[in-house]
Formats: sequence, C-alpha cells, structure tokens
Amino acid sequence: MFLSSYWRLVLASGSALALLAGQSGGALAQDASSGGTTALETISVKGEGEAADASPLTKTTDRETLDERQVLSFEDFSRRVDAGVNYNASTNSINLRGLGDNRVLTLLDGIRQPWLTDPRDDAKGGVNAYDFDSISALDITKGADSSRYGSGALGGVVNVRTLDPEDLIKDGRTYGGILKSTYDSADESVSGSAAAAVRSGDSWFMVQGGYKQGHERDNQGTIGGYGADRTMANPMDFDQGNVLAKFHQYIEGGHRLGITAEWYKRDEDIDNLLGTTSASTGTELYEPGTLKSGEIVDRKRVSLSYDFLSPGDGDMVDEASIQLYWQKQKLNNTTDGIRLEDGRAAFTPPNYYYGPPDGVYRRDNLLEQTAYGLTADSSKDLTIGNNFHSLRFGGEAYLQKTHQYSAGVDNCPDVDWSTIPEFSFGPGASIGPQSCRFLHTNASDMPDVDSMVLGFYVEDDIKLMDDRLTITPGIRFDWFSHNPKSTAAYEDSPNYDPSYLRDNDDFGISPKLRFAWQATSDLELFAQWAQGFRAPSVAELYENYGAPGSYARVGNPELKTERSDGFEIGANYETDNLAFSATIFNSYYRNFIDSVTLQPPGGEYPVGGVTGYANRAHVNIYGVELAGQWNITPEWRTWGSLAWTEGRDTDTDEYLNSVAPLRGIIGLGYAKENWGADVSLTAAAARDKVNGGGFVAPSYGLVDTTFWWEPEQVEGLKLQAGVFNIFDETYWDAVSVPDGVSNAKRDYYSEAGRSFRLSVTKTF
Repeated sequence: MFLSSYWRLVLASGSALALLAGQSGGALAQDASSGGTTALETISVKGEGEAADASPLTKTTDRETLDERQVLSFEDFSRRVDAGVNYNASTNSINLRGLGDNRVLTLLDGIRQPWLTDPRDDAKGGVNAYDFDSISALDITKGADSSRYGSGALGGVVNVRTLDPEDLIKDGRTYGGILKSTYDSADESVSGSAAAAVRSGDSWFMVQGGYKQGHERDNQGTIGGYGADRTMANPMDFDQGNVLAKFHQYIEGGHRLGITAEWYKRDEDIDNLLGTTSASTGTELYEPGTLKSGEIVDRKRVSLSYDFLSPGDGDMVDEASIQLYWQKQKLNNTTDGIRLEDGRAAFTPPNYYYGPPDGVYRRDNLLEQTAYGLTADSSKDLTIGNNFHSLRFGGEAYLQKTHQYSAGVDNCPDVDWSTIPEFSFGPGASIGPQSCRFLHTNASDMPDVDSMVLGFYVEDDIKLMDDRLTITPGIRFDWFSHNPKSTAAYEDSPNYDPSYLRDNDDFGISPKLRFAWQATSDLELFAQWAQGFRAPSVAELYENYGAPGSYARVGNPELKTERSDGFEIGANYETDNLAFSATIFNSYYRNFIDSVTLQPPGGEYPVGGVTGYANRAHVNIYGVELAGQWNITPEWRTWGSLAWTEGRDTDTDEYLNSVAPLRGIIGLGYAKENWGADVSLTAAAARDKVNGGGFVAPSYGLVDTTFWWEPEQVEGLKLQAGVFNIFDETYWDAVSVPDGVSNAKRDYYSEAGRSFRLSVTKTF
C-alpha cells in the first residue's frame, strides 16, 4: 500500500512537469551539413535532471581545471583548487565551513548520495563512491542553501556531474572519446580509464569505464612491525572499478530523453599490523600476520531523465528536467584473523569465557541503503509590470530502505551475559570483563527502516532599479517519515528493545532572502540570509548495538531536527582577465546532534555504560573566504584562495573539532600552445583551538608543481607530470585525524611525503 501510494505520487509529479514542459512552441530543427538528415540542437542543461540555475553561491570547477591541476580526488581538490574545501580521510567525507559527514549534502547528477555509518562505528562514508575520471564538473555551494536542496545542506552542497556523450563529441563529428592512464607514487597506484561516444542522427550514446589498482597511501611514520606502537601505514591493496553508460535521444521541439546506468565498486584489503596487540595492555591478541580487515563500497544506479529547453517564448517553462532513479549502495566492513588462545579462557559453566575468544574470528558488517526517487526542476523568465522575474521551482520525492546486518564466526558461547557475574582472582586482581561480553554477531543492530521524503521549493530573482538590484526570495518545504520494521535478525540482538520501534516524522520550512547590487558592470555586492535543517539519520534514530552486562551504543528516536540560520555578505568582481570574490559568513545552529555519554558504567551496562545521541542547544560557526584568479598575460596566470573558520558550542564555550585551521593556496602558471607548467603553495596555520581530545595540528607549507606537454606530432596526445610536497614536509590534515590520538600515535595519521604522478591522455 505504501509503495503504491508513493509511486502514484511520483508518476503524478513527473507527468505534471512533463505536460508543462511539453507546451513547446517552435522547433529547434536545422539541416545537417551532410546526409540531408535533421540534426537537432543539443540541449545545454546544468546536469541530469537539473534545469534550474544553481545557487548564486555555487562555484563550478570544470573538467579543464581539474585536468590542469591534476585533480584525481577531493584531497587534490582541497590542496590545489579551493582552500575552503576540506576532505576528511578518516570518515570519507567532504568538510565545508567547519561541517562534514552528513551535514554536507553530496549529489551525483542531482541524486542524493547516502552517508552511511555502521552502528558498530567500524566504517563511515559512502559519499566518495565515484571515479574522478568520470566527472565533467563539480558544483560546490558553501553554506546552507536548504531552500534549494533540503535536508543535509547545512555546511554546503557538492554536486558531482558525470560525463555526457555531448562532452566527448565535438565540432559536429559523429564520434569522440578519451583514453587515460595514471601512475601515482603516493599509493603506488596505476589507473586506466576510457570513454567513447557515438552519434547517429539525433541519438547519442556513451560508455565510460575505469579501473584502478594500488596500495596503502604513504605517510611519514617510521615505526614498523606488529603492535599498537606502529606508526607506518598498514599494508593495503585495493581494486576500484566503474562503468557508466548514457543514452540521449533528442526530439524536435526542444526535448531530450535519457537513460543512465552506472556501477562503482572499491574493495580494500588491509593487513592490519597495528591491531594485533592491545593498545591498553600490550597483550598479543592475534597470531602475527593473520589479522586482516577490509572495506567494500558498492554502488549501482539506473536513472531515466527528461530535459526540455524551450525554442521560443510561447512555452509555460523555459527549461525543465525530470529524473526518475533507482540507487543501491552497500558498505561492508570486514575482519578476519586467528585469535591467540588465552589460558584464562578455559573456565567451565557458569563462568564461561572470562578471557578472549580464540581461534578463527571473522566479522562482516553490512549496511545497505536502497532508494527509489524522482527529482524535478524548472525555470521561467517573465516580466510582471515593469519588473523582470526569473522563477525557479521544483522538488524531489524518494523512498529509502535501510538494512543492517553483522555476520561473524567465533567461539564465544551463546549465553545471557547479564546472568553471569564478572570474575576476579581476589581483591585488586580482576581480570574481567569477559571479552565475549563485548562480542555478538549474526544479528542486526538496528531494525530495517522504510523512509519517505518529499520536498518542494520555489525562488524568484526579481530585478529592480534598471536591473541593478536583484532580490531573491525563496522557500522550500520538506517532510520526512521513518518507519522501523522489526526483523528476526534484529530480535536476535542481545540488546533488542521493542520500544525503539517508533515512527519518526517531521517537516522543515527553509526560507531565504538574498539581495544583490550591481555596483558597476564588473562588481556585485550581495547579502543573504538562509535557514537550513538536517533531519536525524536512520542510524542516529534507531541503532542499538551492545549487550546487557557490557556496554551499549544506541540511537535516540526523540532527536530533534537540526536547524540553522546563516548570514553572509560579500562581493564578486569579474572582468575578462580578473575574477575575485570575498565572503564573510556567520551561522547559528540549534539542536546540533552530537554523540554523548548517556549513562556512565554501572547498572545494566557495568563495563562501558551507554553512549548515544543528544541535541546540543546552540552552536556558532563564522569565518571569511577569499578566492581569485588573474590572467596576467596570455601566457601567465595566477590564482589563490583563503579560508578561515571558527566554531564553538556557545553554551559550553567548547570549540568544534570538525573546524579546519586557516588555510590558503596560491598558484602561478605559464602555458604556451602545446606545453605549460604550474607551481602552487598550500599553507595552513596551526590548529590549537580544540575540545577535549581534539588533535592539535602544527602549521605547514607545501609546494607542488605540475607540467604538461601536447606533442605536435601526435594529435590529441597529452603527457602530464607532477611532483607534490617537493620539500618532503611532515604534516597533518587536522580534520582527518580522529579525536583522542596521542602524540605517540600522531605519525600514523601524517600525510604523504614527497610523491610524483605521471599520466598519459589521448583524445580522439
């Protein structure tokens, strides 16, 4: 019944927009230069299923810039493109304006990418499940713009746009393609990618695929071997592959139909030398060389798209895009080892295993999220009275299913640990708790959850005073509902509690108001206020991991939705050769969701107590961002960016450890017709304003240089080389180091030293 109602809504919404877009006036057809066939003009849209202009705060980085700076990851992007973008390598999340994880919304061709957090806290992320060689452009919006994007856009929005066949076929040809291969010494990886597109009349087809194989990313640690004092990176092998296929069919009158299919998988196998001994006691836990861990990210999607570009003035909308999609993403975190036998493990009932389990030990923790959804955007320019309006409206609707399960093998007994006392060999000689109290498996740590989300927005650019003043009011309405379902696997959990099986629903209304003043033809001054929100995630609401007699990590079905008020003022200056932007922002957050200790050790959970989630009342983050580029001469250019952010809980005066230190990038480039070179400096101040166990990061300065050459003898061939961290600086990316890292372990989280990269690209 639920699915039926949902799809009726989806189909009705899509049909309504399709009918609006179908009110086309003239045709876009024109005679082709050969063959006498009819070739329709290609539709220039912002992305699959995204017709409306992006937020004025959005900055787009095209494929050309990514190639010039040798950007193959968000780590590269934050180092050589934008100092205001950070990447947390520990959680695989993008960090904007002091916020990361699920407070930055990541879209792929306009489709939400899930932020996955295993209840056992072994693995996080998922928003990086794509290949950079498949990207055509990155749209990054800093700050809350929930009036366009809805839940999750508190820190900002990253929209990843993938290649279209129109990107590869140039100059009216019927085919096009690109081949690329890269070697990177930082992780000793070799990658290859290929994309090919063909056109037949008004039909366009493209296939892109890539494969990458490599090892652990280098760090500056010097202590090897087995054990908790190791600082060198754990040996690791990974395989990464993707396939992307798109078909576009143009229809006279400004219409385009599309089909996209995509698959991505990354499989990491880690030789965990660090975790073979106990960090607290130094006791060996596993037979040396047997402990392996791994992480697998697997994403699949199929989408149908409809795009419309009006050929005249007689249509109800100028542009419209609709996208219907299915997406499934899985995150597997695995452990495999041989645990050492412990003499204390041989006790008989009722004491059972007071020592650790021994022998074969395996875990496979799965978190899976499947989404069925629709996105729609439209825009219309019109004049009302003497004022020009640019109206944008649209929305989204999706159904999401979340499933979690932990499978495993060990020799722990299947008993009720809450009935078994902890054991000790007399006063002051406790050897408890029993390790098996902490270990349970072959169960789900949360119920299966069905979620439904609806969102609609509208905004309008109103031109006044001879178009020098633009006022943009906007508003978005969102409603979400989570419906947990008990399963046999969840009821097998030792911490099963039916009281957690409560529905959770809420709504968000997100208004914004922007003023832009065109002071001169080159200079724009602006000010904006926008409200944002983030709904609690399924894990934050319903996770329930642990067991009586040990400890627990639980969700909170009574969590309130996070809400924000963001204010910013700034200026944009742009001429043919010079572009500069400056922004000052100040954001206030309410009901900030944070992990807290709900109950200290004792009572039903005597070992570790209970941790969970609660709302912080008030958080404030503010800062300054600068960016610019200057084409000094036809050959010489320079660019740079700077970002400073500070954030704290205003009730407790505690700093937020998710905030990056002051960072800046400055680059200088020289390019001739067939060769060029860049050099850039990335510098960061020390981060010493942290809370509790937050990592105190020293300052650093890195110098990178890149070179490219296109030999005249081979058309379409491009050779690139880069040397990064030329002076082999030892440094730490503050946002990537987890809280609680001691000075003795800090080198384990250091970044790569001097490295180089080589790539060969051939276009045809």
